[in-house]
Amino acid sequence: MAIWIGALFAAGFGLVLFQARAWLHLALFAAWIGAGYALGVIGWEAAAALSVMLVPLLVLALHPLRRVLLAAPLRGVFRRIMPRMSPTEQAAIDAGTVWWDAELFAGRPDWRRLLATPAPSLTAEEQRFLDVETEKLCDLANDWESTAVWQDLPPRAWAYAREHGFLGMIIPKAYGGLGFSAYAHSQVIQKLSTRCSAAAVSVMVPNSLGPAELLLHYGTDAQKDHYLPRLARGEEIPCFALTSPYAGSDAASITDTGLVCRGMWQGRETLGFRVSWNKRYITLAPIATVLGLAFRVQDPERLLGGEADPGITCALIPRDHPGVRIGRRHWPLNAVFQNGPTSGDDVFVPIDMVIGGREQVGNGWRMLMECLAAGRAISLPSSNVGMAKLAVGGVSAYAAIRRQFNVPIGMFEGVQEPLARMAGHLYAIDATRRLAASGLDQGEKPSVISAIAKYHVTERARLIVNDGMDLIGGKGICMGPANFLARAYQQIPIAITVEGANIMTRTLIIFGQGAIRCHPYILTLLRSAQEEGAAGLARFDRALFGYFAFLLRNAARALTFATPAGALIPAPSGAAPELALYYRRATRLSTALALASDLSMATLGGTLKRRETVTGRLGDILSQLFILSAVLKRFEDEGRPAADLPFVHWAARDALARADTALREVIANHPSRLAALALRLLVRPFGGRFASPDDRAAAAVAQLVQTHGAARDRLLAGSWTPRMDVDPIAATQVAFELYPAVAAIEARLRPAIRAGRIARLPQNFRALGAWTAEAEAQGLIDASEREAIARFAEHADIAIQVDDFPPDFGLAEGLRQRNVGNAFAVAAE
Repeated sequence: MAIWIGALFAAGFGLVLFQARAWLHLALFAAWIGAGYALGVIGWEAAAALSVMLVPLLVLALHPLRRVLLAAPLRGVFRRIMPRMSPTEQAAIDAGTVWWDAELFAGRPDWRRLLATPAPSLTAEEQRFLDVETEKLCDLANDWESTAVWQDLPPRAWAYAREHGFLGMIIPKAYGGLGFSAYAHSQVIQKLSTRCSAAAVSVMVPNSLGPAELLLHYGTDAQKDHYLPRLARGEEIPCFALTSPYAGSDAASITDTGLVCRGMWQGRETLGFRVSWNKRYITLAPIATVLGLAFRVQDPERLLGGEADPGITCALIPRDHPGVRIGRRHWPLNAVFQNGPTSGDDVFVPIDMVIGGREQVGNGWRMLMECLAAGRAISLPSSNVGMAKLAVGGVSAYAAIRRQFNVPIGMFEGVQEPLARMAGHLYAIDATRRLAASGLDQGEKPSVISAIAKYHVTERARLIVNDGMDLIGGKGICMGPANFLARAYQQIPIAITVEGANIMTRTLIIFGQGAIRCHPYILTLLRSAQEEGAAGLARFDRALFGYFAFLLRNAARALTFATPAGALIPAPSGAAPELALYYRRATRLSTALALASDLSMATLGGTLKRRETVTGRLGDILSQLFILSAVLKRFEDEGRPAADLPFVHWAARDALARADTALREVIANHPSRLAALALRLLVRPFGGRFASPDDRAAAAVAQLVQTHGAARDRLLAGSWTPRMDVDPIAATQVAFELYPAVAAIEARLRPAIRAGRIARLPQNFRALGAWTAEAEAQGLIDASEREAIARFAEHADIAIQVDDFPPDFGLAEGLRQRNVGNAFAVAAE
């Protein structure tokens, strides 16, 4: 009897695990009853009683019967508990594509698919542009001069950027642009961000969400032919005005309106709009020559022949168009990229100015959502990775050369801990940036992945910069040309805020879009529930019972993976064997995410989107799994360099620990205690947790990032190369490059130091001259070694100094320089 019953459960569990069809369950149960009767385990009375249970299985197996008896009444219930999606929500859901995020969300990621994705790469032309033009623009612009002298990019930098095509990187060559890939675009923004935030933002915005991208996808041929060559040459400076005072994160509810009417334009009567708008936070607006504008069209007289409220529309309006008010500036946390408001009252905008013409009236929200998915995956992730590389490169070099208690501060465990966090987070966010850009170059428009990249890269960049400020101490808080980190510290909240505040991105977008777009059944279920007729009912039936089978499959997988059998989870063939554990744990967490999401949707229904702590934590699991995927993919793409394994292990363990913490918090705080209990029993029956990186891992990372070598070079690859002939801020890097020779001399002289023949190497670099003279006099070092120590001391002394100013902080001189420079700029124009 025990064997017979056990066989049923084992076989049934296997069918659930592989999401078998209902008729297989029916056949199994019937065969089980027959086998029990034939073997004498049960009599005919028990067999007959058990056969009654075949009826519900028969209903499930026969689709026409199931639709009538189950799907039809359940559709009515589903319609009552699930809210209808608004048109703006529908546009957001439909925007973009799903990619690797769908694999992670479905609970059964195909790692071979990820590893088969081509590694991001640059063409020869793109690499040359990065090495030559981008390097030159970095030489021409720096954060201190931009903020303290010009309150803008220096005129010479603006001129260079416009002349060399930086504003038209995404514009195809047919229109005079550079036609660069997403990865090349990302690399350029990253490099500029290691030098000057104003340069990065000024280049980033025209190549992100703005007129050029909207024109490429939706513009008429006439609009493309007119504007794209001018934008590519820098003759036009674009901006795009979306955000209003009363429509920030809820951009779809903009109150800026355009009333359809007829008016005079260029001597003839034409159809158009009377538009009133009040926008703010618009980057490049103060200097823009062409204004992209989003407004809500109202057509009460039905002049367009359609609805009275067609919806949000995007137009392209010249700066000098009558009624446009533009030119004033905001001042975001001492960042000096051009940013400001624009407004207009009852401005007549002819319909030809609508991007895409009359056919695109009312389609603006969809246009914006589709384009934002791509821009969000590049702009802020790239700029914040660049900022993080600036911090890690500068701080690790400083920690290696700055001495206290007669040893470099980077040798103290208290310093190594935050330094390891900085380097580990950088490895992870750079991998995330690379994978997101790679997806774009494969033709994807990953709206969920772009939100993950925007949120988590900016948040981790904030952690990196904060740790960096702690480590460089007083040098970090004194403003001046020698301070490489203060402006990044000031401006990091800007990235957290723009393109949707991070709180909203985490709690609404990542899981809100991910749960619907990435799920194999939910979107079809939502749509088919609103359809009428037999065809709609059939689609609802397939989606609903597919959803139930999917939920049960993930429950079975979660329970299996939570037991010792989880050790049998296969790692992808061909992947690095030393990372197999991470693939297995990621698969386990992916299954747990799928189950937790389905149970949350099943138990909370339409109220789930208001349970932002739940959706935020579920989104965190998805995000950390994507970051972990990016880390593993990066290691493969770079040829599995063994030297990088400390970075990989730290980043992978950190992502797993964060995902595991989010899962535990979902279970502990879930509004449905039934769902919480099910998750606890299925996902965590034995408790336990995934540990964060330990002290040994941190020490290995900290040592690696302070050591010259290929691993550190790969971590900081794509940064601007500091040079003393361009900016003395390079002194820290030069001293760092010279320090190994000094450290080798010091190590060789330790016996002499212990014997008292000479004192320890002084931590006051200005005292090194006397020390080296004494060492040379005793024959302990030769002239070349003395010269090496002197060069190190010179640059190290510059590196640790901080700036001071006259009583007026040099403002009068700064204003004089700016006015002279502006005169030159005007003369040049």
